[in-house]
Amino acid sequence: MKPIYQANSKLDLHFTRVVNVPRALVWRAWTEPELLKPWFCPVPWKTIDCEIDLRPGGIFRTTMQSPEGAEFPNVGCYLEVVPNEKLVWTNALLPGFRPSNLSATCGDSDTEFMFTAMIELADDGQGTRYTATVIHADEAGCQKHAGMGFEGGWGTALDQLVAMIQRGI
Repeated sequence: MKPIYQANSKLDLHFTRVVNVPRALVWRAWTEPELLKPWFCPVPWKTIDCEIDLRPGGIFRTTMQSPEGAEFPNVGCYLEVVPNEKLVWTNALLPGFRPSNLSATCGDSDTEFMFTAMIELADDGQGTRYTATVIHADEAGCQKHAGMGFEGGWGTALDQLVAMIQRGI
């Protein structure tokens, strides 16, 4: 049975872009910890650690570092993995599908919210159609995430991913 996602403009944030890099390399950048760390946070933030167990119920853990050196661990659980096509993960669950406690995103208690994120990849001409969708439990969480600069931040991270691939990985 295929999972069904129904969009809700009050609860979801998303953007789609076509990038001039192969889909298989975008997939690698999302699924190999040493490739994810260089691009995952918009500079001057950094991703200093990453753990990936690429299967439903597996861990997706990152540690982000602010420009001031503060560290912010984030842990979640993969829900769906379709190689070279789709990744779905959530911070509402820990590995093994164990419920998580609400935690601050990037250490800011004003930005506590649960989310489920989807990255969808498809061939598009000479490049890849890249769709990022983040769904939230309530409008307040969605608004907080939008206020943090979702599209700008995730778009900048995507630009960094593309630049890394174009330099050669």
